[in-house]
Amino acid sequence: MKIATFNINGVKARIEGLTQWLQDSAPDVALLQEIKSVDDGFPRQIIEDLGYNVETHGQKGFNGVAILSKLPLEDVTRGLPGDDADEQARWIEATVVGETAVRLCCLYLPNGNPAPGPKFDYKLAWMDRLHARAKALLADEMPALMAGDYNIIPQSEDAARPDAWREDALFRPDSRAAFRRIVNLGFTEAFRSRTSGPGHYSFWDYQAGAWDKNDGIRIDHLLLTPQCADLLRDCSIESEVRGREKPSDHVPVWIDLAA
Repeated sequence: MKIATFNINGVKARIEGLTQWLQDSAPDVALLQEIKSVDDGFPRQIIEDLGYNVETHGQKGFNGVAILSKLPLEDVTRGLPGDDADEQARWIEATVVGETAVRLCCLYLPNGNPAPGPKFDYKLAWMDRLHARAKALLADEMPALMAGDYNIIPQSEDAARPDAWREDALFRPDSRAAFRRIVNLGFTEAFRSRTSGPGHYSFWDYQAGAWDKNDGIRIDHLLLTPQCADLLRDCSIESEVRGREKPSDHVPVWIDLAA
């Protein structure tokens, strides 16, 4: 089962690129972030015509997450537990049913800038809620993953110029520590379980020729429970997608599971 996470940065603006990628890469499941669309405005029919089931948790002009799956989806829930007052559309989860059922959690973690400040406080509070949900997933003892744009640069090797990010919310010590607390519960960070060393990025800013200079960062991650990690066959970043017409500032990251 090929599962990809992709911050699309506006599904309507990039629908042609998205559909081309779906046809070329043919993931069984695509977890999308920053769809920037309400549920009724999502271009559902175009995606369904490609053979995908579509589940969304949208928000007008901001945020928004979606699950596209060629396989059946069950028990779909929307919103990260822990704060009923949180109206930001950043979390959707469902169970995909292949040879093995896998619980999929698609997330768009808050950016947190400027830091310090209220937005950074919200980021850390959201990560506390994510930690709680992560513990619950582990307790269920079924294959599960949490994937998406984490807006976290885990280590210096995950940035071309780490010094440029020292005061940014994506790289501040509190952010990275919160990420490590989640991973250390018992999750496998899929990409780093297969690939080591610098030079591997999933985001390049549109400005200052970042793509041409390979001045990127790695902020899109897939965290796997032990039962899911046992199924992992491969993980890769599709950096070539960034070179296409009207690209997102992110590229897909995918895993292959024996499921």
